[in-house]
Amino acid sequence: MKCPSCGYPENKVLDTRSIDDDRSVRRRRECLKCQFRFTTYETIETLPLMVCKSDNTREPFNRTKIMNGLIKACQKRPISVRQMQELVDAIETEFQNTLRSEVSTKEIGERIMNGLRRLDKVAYIRFVSVYRKFDDVNSFTEELERIKNDKY
Repeated sequence: MKCPSCGYPENKVLDTRSIDDDRSVRRRRECLKCQFRFTTYETIETLPLMVCKSDNTREPFNRTKIMNGLIKACQKRPISVRQMQELVDAIETEFQNTLRSEVSTKEIGERIMNGLRRLDKVAYIRFVSVYRKFDDVNSFTEELERIKNDKY
């Protein structure tokens, strides 16, 4: 690791801390030549995860898209950003741990719905109404009845 100030290749580690629930390491370093202090981060290199969409196109897994959907569904609900981040982390970790290189949007949607159902029923209904593309009131009413009767 070269010093960002003078380019000297040797430094010493002053402090090491785990961050992101032990998924990353933060190291505080000091250059042995100019004593410049800087911070580095180390993360585990994971296999790239591709998402197979309903039209059979593929794109890289994007946790920001999931988070944006959760933010919309949870708007004005008693769910913290931390809870949403934990749900996204759990979903991403679950798929990374399967060691599969591809996952379908349907699988992702099901995991999101399961997580939201446990967190908040209103946020769940909001997400489901968009995800399942209810095209009539009856479909929506049936889903509400299932929630009311807790038939999951």
